[in-house]
Amino acid sequence: MKKIIGLLAIVLLMFSACKSRQYSKNNKKIEKQANKENPNFTSYTTLTYIEAFKAVAIAEMNAYGIPASITLAQGILESGSGSSSLAKYANNHFGIKCTSDWKGKAYYKDDDKSDDCFRVYKDARESYKDHSEFLKRKRYSFLFELDKNDYKNWAIGLKTAGYATNPKYPDLLIGIIEKYQLNKYDTSETEREKIAREDRVFTEINANIPLEQKKFTPVEAAPKDPPSTTTEVPQDGYYTVKQGDTLFNISQRFKITVDELKELNKKTDNTIKIGQKLLVVK
Repeated sequence: MKKIIGLLAIVLLMFSACKSRQYSKNNKKIEKQANKENPNFTSYTTLTYIEAFKAVAIAEMNAYGIPASITLAQGILESGSGSSSLAKYANNHFGIKCTSDWKGKAYYKDDDKSDDCFRVYKDARESYKDHSEFLKRKRYSFLFELDKNDYKNWAIGLKTAGYATNPKYPDLLIGIIEKYQLNKYDTSETEREKIAREDRVFTEINANIPLEQKKFTPVEAAPKDPPSTTTEVPQDGYYTVKQGDTLFNISQRFKITVDELKELNKKTDNTIKIGQKLLVVK
């Protein structure tokens, strides 16, 4: 019996060594192709990484409702600001592993276990898209009921849902967001333009006020319009999705729950698109 166990152990070791050689050969092929496509690869700093991918994160936020600050912070943390081997060779910025339904190329790297299988993407944009799709899984659905500006509870929720095993994961994300002020990207372009216009008006008003009045009589900025909370239902009962909308803020606006909104529109997930019409009358 001992001899049989010993032989089995030897066979398993040989099989494992063979697999490791195959994985190594596979990785070298992936790396060679990546170097060929991007021979002048330059490592990012965190600031240049943010500049390079903020537009992608905002686009994903508008399409899926995931805060751009959360996506950027996860990209920074998971990829080492784009400098990890996964990001460099596999365009994988979020450490997403292969699953049984994955049909693309793979890159092997020790992680939770030896030679873990990670997805390889054509480009970083595809990695960001897959990250959004990944968070559409049922166990993350409760996150989309949060406001897209609530990055703190999004960070905590990701840990609660099992995205990461590190108990400090929420604190790490929140720390990155606040250090680099990534939450400013959670405001839609329309909202940012409105704020900028109001700031310009305020500056122009102050420019025409005598210095002595500025010194002794502080001038207050014109009050900003409160966010839209109208409950007035359109005549046809349908609301047209605008930039920055999520199912959560639409449901709040029309005083129904996210589940009711999804049921009314026969939706099985939380994705919405700009220009899409949603029934908001029960």
